Amino acid sequence: MECLERCAWVLRGTLVRAAVRRYLPWALVASMLAGSLLKEVSPLPESYLSNKRNVLNVYFVKMAWAWTFCLLLPFIALTNYHLTGKAGLVLRRLSTLLVGTAIWYFCTAIFSNIEHYTGSCYQSPALEGPREEPQSKQQCHGEGGFWHGFDISGHSFLLTFCALMIVEEMAVLHEVKTDRSHYLHVAITTLVVALGFLTVIWVWMFLCTAVYFHNLSQKVFGTLFGLLGWYGTYGFWYLKSFSPGLPPQSSSLNLKQDSYKE
Repeated sequence: MECLERCAWVLRGTLVRAAVRRYLPWALVASMLAGSLLKEVSPLPESYLSNKRNVLNVYFVKMAWAWTFCLLLPFIALTNYHLTGKAGLVLRRLSTLLVGTAIWYFCTAIFSNIEHYTGSCYQSPALEGPREEPQSKQQCHGEGGFWHGFDISGHSFLLTFCALMIVEEMAVLHEVKTDRSHYLHVAITTLVVALGFLTVIWVWMFLCTAVYFHNLSQKVFGTLFGLLGWYGTYGFWYLKSFSPGLPPQSSSLNLKQDSYKE
């Protein structure tokens, strides 16, 4: 438990800072551009992380929204209930996860459609021997072909959106104060550590995507969609009274609670 609390203290002191929420979006954009430039000018040698079947990619990134959803659900519920004691307010804040799910679903659907309508089926990965008959991506793969279209980076989108959403929700820790005797202490501490490490994984895999996968334009569009999903919610809609609202924090806690009751 002592080790867990130390990890929580370090992660809490790092990720909860307002400067992190302010500069992380810019840091992600800068690292995406720098990594893409490195990939084009001086590609890194292949490594374990450049293999799409590496453990982090298969068991974490491909299920990034599921991990984010499952950890944020109890975190939002416990921290917001601890602060407000209002079940209705907690449910309203939990609806941010439904909004996030909708953003994830519609963006990935858009990416899939764009790849379909801009793509063609080829005989080999070298894009040789294009097949003239109309085919879908599934049909192409089923017949042993290779589909090539404008493949917007789903990793860049989802890892950007998930990392920024976690950091925004962890801002509530400015207000959450529990000691070892509090019945929620262990649960919140564990979730802080889990979400902190998850954020580190998302940022790290975002960097790996930048230096190993996709071309620049595909990563730019993917990152842009992630930023729009984050800013459109936390930077715009959640500031309105008819929204799930922002995490309670700072001296605005009472004001936000009153706005929730309206």
